[in-house]
Amino acid sequence: MTLMDLMRIIRKHLVTAAIVFVMVFAGVAAYTFLVPPKYTATAQAMATYNASQGDDAGISQQYTGGTYIAGQITSYTTLATTETVLEPVIKDLGLDTSVESLAEQLTVTNPTDTAFVNISAEDGDAQQASDIANAVAVSMQNVIQNDLYSAADESPVKISIVQRARVPESPSSPNKPLYLAVGVVAGLVLGVFAALLKDMLNTKVEETSDVRSLVGASSLGSVPQDNSLGEKRPVLVSQPNGPIAEEFRRIHTNIEFLQTDKVAGEGQLLVITSAQPSEGKTTMSINVAAALAEDGARVLLVDADLRHPSVAHHLGLEGSAGLAHVLSGQMSPKDVVQNYWKPNLHILPAGKRPANAGVLLGSDTMRMMVKQALTQYDYVIIDTAPLSVSNDGTVFGRWAKGLVLVAGRGVCEKKELKEISESLHTAKVPVLGFIFNHADPKKTHSNSNYYYYYEDAPRKKSHKK
Repeated sequence: MTLMDLMRIIRKHLVTAAIVFVMVFAGVAAYTFLVPPKYTATAQAMATYNASQGDDAGISQQYTGGTYIAGQITSYTTLATTETVLEPVIKDLGLDTSVESLAEQLTVTNPTDTAFVNISAEDGDAQQASDIANAVAVSMQNVIQNDLYSAADESPVKISIVQRARVPESPSSPNKPLYLAVGVVAGLVLGVFAALLKDMLNTKVEETSDVRSLVGASSLGSVPQDNSLGEKRPVLVSQPNGPIAEEFRRIHTNIEFLQTDKVAGEGQLLVITSAQPSEGKTTMSINVAAALAEDGARVLLVDADLRHPSVAHHLGLEGSAGLAHVLSGQMSPKDVVQNYWKPNLHILPAGKRPANAGVLLGSDTMRMMVKQALTQYDYVIIDTAPLSVSNDGTVFGRWAKGLVLVAGRGVCEKKELKEISESLHTAKVPVLGFIFNHADPKKTHSNSNYYYYYEDAPRKKSHKK
C-alpha cells in the first residue's frame, strides 16, 4: 500500500477515523482531568560501614566494609516494603491501611553503584506522602541498626538519613501535558487503524474512488438514490427540472467526449452493462437514452438482456415482441421498434425470452442489425446482461471498442468488479467510463442548488445531426 492509497482510504472513511479519534482523546482527557491527583515525596538514606574505632586494621576494614555494603544495599530496597519496617509506620502515623496497601504506595530504589536508598511515597495528600516517606526511612534505619544484626554487639551497617522528604507543592500524577499528548497520538493511530479495518471489511464499493481504482476508468457521473428513478418514466420526462435530470444531462455531455473511434457517417454504439444484477444498468440506460434524445440526437435503445428483459416494463411499453423475434427471423426491426416520448427516441424491446440467448446475440444477424442501425441513428444504446451472468457485454464491447459500466454503491462487490475488470483487460475490451449509481446524495453533483438556477430557462437544441 502506497501513501496515496492510505490517504485515499483515510479520506473515504474520514468520519469513522474522526469518531475514533474523538472517542480515544475524550477518554484519555476524561481520565486525565477526573482521576484524583497523586503527590510523591522522596526521602534519601545512605548506608556506610560501621568500622571499629582505633583499630590498626581500620583501612582494611573500610575496604572490606565497602564490599560488604555493596552486597547488602540491594536487599534494603525489598526490606523497606516488608512487614517489619511498615508496621511501625502504620502505628506511628495512625494510618488506616494494611501493610500490602502501604507497600504499593512505595517505590524504593538503589541507584546503580551507590550506597544510597531512595524511598518515594505516593499519596493523595501531599503532607501524608511526605510523612510516610520520612517514617519509612526512620523505620528502616531502626530495623537495620537495631534488629537486623542483633547477633552482633554493634551493627556493621550504619544508615544515615541524608535527605528528608519535603511536602510536594504540585501533584506528580497525572502528568496532564503528557497524557493529553498520548491521547492525541493514540487517537490518530487508532483512527487510521479503524479506517483501514473498515475498508478491509467492506467488500462492496462505496465511492467513485473504489470503482476508479479497480477498473482504471473515469466517472461519467454519479446518480443518487431517489424514488423518482423507480417510476415507469425516465427522470427527464417526469422531473425534467430536477437535480437528477441534470446529472443525466451531465452524463450525456461526458459521453460525447468518449473516444470510441467512430466510423465516419455512422452513429456511436454505446454498450451499457454492470458487473452484477441489481446495480441499475437498465435504469441508467433508459435515462441516458432520454438525455441524448432530449438534445435532439436520434437514439435507439436496444434491450439485449434476453435472459432478464426489463426495458419495456420500465417504460410501460408492450414487450411481447422484440429483439428475440428479429434475431430468430420471425420479424423485422421495423415491426418491433417503438417510438417513445420524442420522435427521435426509439425503443427495441427484448421480446420473449429465448432458450438460446447467447447464440442469438452473438450471431451475424445481430451484428448486421447493429451495423445497419448505426447508419440511421446518432446513438445506438445496447442494454446488455450483467457481466457476471453472461459474456454478452464483452462481445458487444468488442464491436463498440469499449463499454460503459454501471456500478451500484452497496451492491457491487469489489472482488467481483476486480475480476471482471481483469477479464475485460484480457479480452482487450476497455471500460470507457462508469456511472456510479445509488450514490450518497450528499456526495453527488446533483445535490447542489446550482442546477435550479436554470429551472425556468429554455433549453437549446444543440445536437448536430
